[in-house]
Amino acid sequence: MAGKKFKALADKVDRDKAYGLGEALGLIKESSTLTKFDQSVDLAIRLNVDPRHADQQVRGSVMLPAGTGKDVRVAVFAKGEKAKEAEAAGADIVGAEDLVKRIQEEGFLDFDAAVATPDMMGQVGRIGKVLGPRGLMPNPKLGTVTADVANVVQQLKAGRSDFKVEKAGIIHMGIGRASFEAGKLEENFRAAVEAIIKAKPSGAKGTYVRNIALSTTMGPGIRIDLTEQSPRTGA
Repeated sequence: MAGKKFKALADKVDRDKAYGLGEALGLIKESSTLTKFDQSVDLAIRLNVDPRHADQQVRGSVMLPAGTGKDVRVAVFAKGEKAKEAEAAGADIVGAEDLVKRIQEEGFLDFDAAVATPDMMGQVGRIGKVLGPRGLMPNPKLGTVTADVANVVQQLKAGRSDFKVEKAGIIHMGIGRASFEAGKLEENFRAAVEAIIKAKPSGAKGTYVRNIALSTTMGPGIRIDLTEQSPRTGA
C-alpha cells in the first residue's frame, strides 16, 4: 500500500518543474499520508562551491522558529560547576573523562549533539575520529566549544540546527515534521535558507545557490522556485 501511495504522489510531482513554496508545502503535507509515523521534512540546497577549498567551506547554525519537532539528546563534556550548569539546563548526558572513556570503549553514541567546555577539548580530541564523521564533534566555530554550556544546551533543545556543506556541494538539514502547520514549515524554511545565504564563503563565485528541494522521509523531492525566494539566492 505504501508503495502505491508513494507512486501516486510521485506522479503528482513534475521533476522538471520548480514549485512555489506554498504549492510545494501542500505536496509535502500530502506526502505525510504515506506513513503512520510523523515524517521529517528535509531541505536540500545545492551550492556553487567546492568544499575541498578552505575558502569555500559553508557551515553554521540557525534557530528554527518553530523548532525541529525532534527531541534532541544533548551530551556535554564538562567538569565541576559547568557540569552542574549543563544538567540544570536540561542536558541529557554530562561527563568528563568518564564520558570520553565510555565512547572509546563501549561505542556509546546515544545523543544527537555534543557540547564541550574549552578545558575538555584535549580529552574530546581523542575521540574526534568517532564523533567527527557523525557530525557530533564540538566545534568553536559553531559555538559548541564554550564556557556558556547552559545557553547552548537550551538553544539545541529549543530548535537550533547546525549545517555543513557536504563534498558534493549540498547541504541537507531537517526543518521540521510533516505534522507541522504549513506556516510553521515556511518559517523554518525561510530561516534556514537565509542562514545558509548569510554563510556564503569568500571563495564562492557566481550564483551561490543552484537549486533547492524539499522532501519528506518517504516522499519524492520537490524543486523550489528560486525566483520567489528572499533574500536573493544569488546574493
